[in-house]
Amino acid sequence: MQNNTFSTLFVGQNLIKLKEVDSTNNFLKDLVSKSEPLAEGTVIMADNQFAGRGQQESVWQTQAGKNISTSIYLKPSFLPLNKQFYLNIAVSLAVSDALSCFVPDGIKVKWPNDLYYQNKKLGGILIENTLTGNSIKSSVIGIGLNINQSEFSDSISQRATSVIQILQRDVSLMDIMDKLFIFMEKYYLILRAGKYSILQNDYLSRLYNFNIPALYMQNGAFFEGTITGVEDDGRLMVDTTNGLKVFNFKEIEFTHTK
Repeated sequence: MQNNTFSTLFVGQNLIKLKEVDSTNNFLKDLVSKSEPLAEGTVIMADNQFAGRGQQESVWQTQAGKNISTSIYLKPSFLPLNKQFYLNIAVSLAVSDALSCFVPDGIKVKWPNDLYYQNKKLGGILIENTLTGNSIKSSVIGIGLNINQSEFSDSISQRATSVIQILQRDVSLMDIMDKLFIFMEKYYLILRAGKYSILQNDYLSRLYNFNIPALYMQNGAFFEGTITGVEDDGRLMVDTTNGLKVFNFKEIEFTHTK
């Protein structure tokens, strides 16, 4: 464990750097289960993550040494279970703010937990909570961001982008991590203070396709809808020709086909 000079109270003050790991989330969860109580804000960072995961066990592809693959340990026991999605909101805002320090325009949060630049994926978030009774005992926050990777496999090249592709220059991974820790702490403290309306309003202001008519797909059928909000439990509210509908995770697909 290493002490660092990040200008934060606790996020990133304990940083464990790895050359290679299957998944930073898996490593951190294993550390939590085996070790003495771990300091809140502990961060795992890997140069190469060869089996990174996205939502619903989808695979996150990354190039060694070029991107950010990190996991943050938090203990949001103060958060009611029916407000769990607000942790997702806080993390999404922190990551979007950090990226916006380097990419001034065009960063959006795509529901429920992807980071987009225009119509391409820039990164993703995977939050894994451990529950005890009616509270969250601990949370492992996995964050994967495409930073200095200039090429992607043919299967995702039309859907993915990176900071280097946007800016046409390298960006220091540690500079981005520094901003990420600062904003993570900021929004986590807002969350701890129970200021849900602030988080909700900020989230909607950055939400991809918010209040914009767009084409979606459910069960293989296309329909046009307009995102109007997100419920406290994280379900997406979409105004359609058949009225207002709410969708849980993976029940609706975004499409760029018009």
